[in-house]
Amino acid sequence: MEEFPKKELETLWAPWRVEYFEKEPRDRDFLEAAARASDDAAHLVITRRKNAFLMMNRYPYAVGHLMAVPYRKTADLSALGDNEVVELWNLVLHAQALLRAATKAQGFNIGLNLGECAGAGVTAHLHIHIVPRWSGDTNFMPIIAGTRTLSEGLRALYDKLMEAQSKMAT
Repeated sequence: MEEFPKKELETLWAPWRVEYFEKEPRDRDFLEAAARASDDAAHLVITRRKNAFLMMNRYPYAVGHLMAVPYRKTADLSALGDNEVVELWNLVLHAQALLRAATKAQGFNIGLNLGECAGAGVTAHLHIHIVPRWSGDTNFMPIIAGTRTLSEGLRALYDKLMEAQSKMAT
């Protein structure tokens, strides 16, 4: 009987993931930096509005994982003003349209992780996650290997999203 290929399953060759590894240790202030930035491409910012902005997640759970973020740093939803709330949710709608156009997303997980115990990676600056989904997009990798695979790099997807946004504006 052939032996289980444990060593092969423990190693996943994914050279395109180097851009994620190079981000370690993770910058916990990347939302604030993106809020203040003038170079949107360097900070993966897709859209700016008066009270909030839309950006790509530097540490995505899935290809196309976007975040709607208020400029004002707060961990408390009740601290947001009405204009901020409306703008954040309008950015969620915009994100869905962009992801449908650029990635052919078939569904979405949308939500907030408020507090460390709820899974917030950045506890002091709330943000809404917009994660595109496709039929059959889950697989065995996270269970067997404890690894997520992302099929597209951040920069290539940023360019696709910006192109989709420019077409939507015309």
